[in-house]
Amino acid sequence: MRHAHPFPSTYSGQPNVTRIEPATDLCEAGDGLLSQGYDALGAGDPGTARILFRAAAAVCPDLGDAWAALGDSHIEHSPAIAAGAYARSVAIDVGRRDWRLALAGAWLAAGDRRAVDAFGALVAERSDWAAARRGLARALRDAGRDGEAVAEFREAVVLDPHDRDALAELGALLVEGDDALAAAELLQPALRDDPDDAALQAVAGRVWLALQEAGKARVALERSAANDPSDRHGARALLARLESGDPADLTPAYVRALFDRYAERFDRDLVDRLEYRAPELLRQAVDSLADGRSGLRVLDLGCGTGLAGVTFRSLASELAGVDLAPRMVEKARARGVYDRLDVADAVAALRAEADAWDLVVAADVLVYIADLGPLFESAALALRAGGRMAATVERLDGDGFALGPARRYAHAEAHVRDRAAATGLAVTLLEPCSPRRERGQPVQGLLFVLTKV
Repeated sequence: MRHAHPFPSTYSGQPNVTRIEPATDLCEAGDGLLSQGYDALGAGDPGTARILFRAAAAVCPDLGDAWAALGDSHIEHSPAIAAGAYARSVAIDVGRRDWRLALAGAWLAAGDRRAVDAFGALVAERSDWAAARRGLARALRDAGRDGEAVAEFREAVVLDPHDRDALAELGALLVEGDDALAAAELLQPALRDDPDDAALQAVAGRVWLALQEAGKARVALERSAANDPSDRHGARALLARLESGDPADLTPAYVRALFDRYAERFDRDLVDRLEYRAPELLRQAVDSLADGRSGLRVLDLGCGTGLAGVTFRSLASELAGVDLAPRMVEKARARGVYDRLDVADAVAALRAEADAWDLVVAADVLVYIADLGPLFESAALALRAGGRMAATVERLDGDGFALGPARRYAHAEAHVRDRAAATGLAVTLLEPCSPRRERGQPVQGLLFVLTKV
C-alpha cells in the first residue's frame, strides 16, 4: 500500500502535471503527483488538486489512493464522477472498506439504487460501524423504506451518540411518521447538551408543531434560525407559517403522542377521576336496538387501553381494536379481550375491509376529528348491510364543529345528521348524554347510532 505523501511537496501554486519528478518507475511518479495534489488541496486550490489526482491515476492506473483522492475531490459537485473514481479504487483493493464506504456514499448522493446493497454489505461485515449504519439508513430513507431507515438510524445513534446529523435525521423521520413523542424523547438529552445545534433545534421545532405546542416550537425555531444564518434547515419558513396563524388541526402525531404519554394512568384517571361512562352508555344503546343479537364482528375504533372492548366482548364473535397510540395498544393487548389489535388511523382501519363489520364502536374518540364526513364515508364502506356504528361526541350548540380550549372537538347535532345522510347512513338513535366529567362538571355530549341501510 502506497502512502499519500511519499515525497516533499513540489506544488508551486500552478498546475504542472506535465513535469514528473525523477522516479524509479511511473507509479513512484504517480505518488509524487498525488502528494502535490494533496498539497494543492491544503493550499485551497481544489481545481489544481483534481488535475493532479487525475494525472496521478493516469500515470499509474493501479494507484488506488489516486482514484480515491480523485473521488474525494469530486464528491461535493459531481457525485456520479466521484462514484466512477471510487469504483476504480475499490476494484484495485476491495479490502479497503473506507473506499467501499465512499463508493456507497457517492452512489447515494447520485441517487443510484446500488447504495442500499453497498451499505448493507458493509453493515453485514461490521455491524458496529456507525458510519455504515448511518449510510444504510439514509439509503433506505431515500428508497422510501422509512421503517427500516428508522431502525438503522437508531443503531447508528447508539453506536455514535455524538453524531448530531444522524440524530436530527432520525428525529425528522419520526415526526414524518407521526411519532413526534418518540422524536421529542430522543432529542431532549442532546439539546440539553448542545442547545445551539441548529439542525436539532429545527427538528425540535417540527416536533413541537406536530404536538400543538406553538410556544415551544417558536423558541426552538428561533434558536435554529439564530445559529443558522443561511437557514439550511428551513426554520424561518416554519416561523413564518407559525406567525401567520394557520389553523392548527389536531394532527395524528398530536393525538398519538397525547395518548402514548397518558397510557400508564389512562384507566385510573378516566374511570376514577373523570367518571368515564361512554362504553356503558353505548352498550345500553346498542342493546336497546339489537333485539338480543350476538356473535357480531365488532371493531373498536380508538380502543385505547380496552375499556370498550371489555364492555362489548360478550356481543362479539370477533373483536378487533385499533388505536393511533402504540402504548395504548400494548395496554389493550394485556387485557386479553381482543382477537386482533392494530396501530392504525380510524379512517384507514375502516377502509382496510369492506362490508366486514356488524358493529363499529367509537367511544369518546370522535372528539379528535374535525369534520366527521370522511369517517362516516369510510364507516359506510366498512359496515355490512344492516350494520351499525355507535359513537359519542361532545355537543356543540349551533352548526358544524369547533375546537374547544381542552383541544377536543365538539360537534353539532345538525353536523352529525348532515354527514350521515350524505354517506347513506341512517340515524337510528341520537340523544344527549354525558360521557364523562371535566373540572367536576358533566361534559355535555351526544350519543348516536347510525345504520347502514
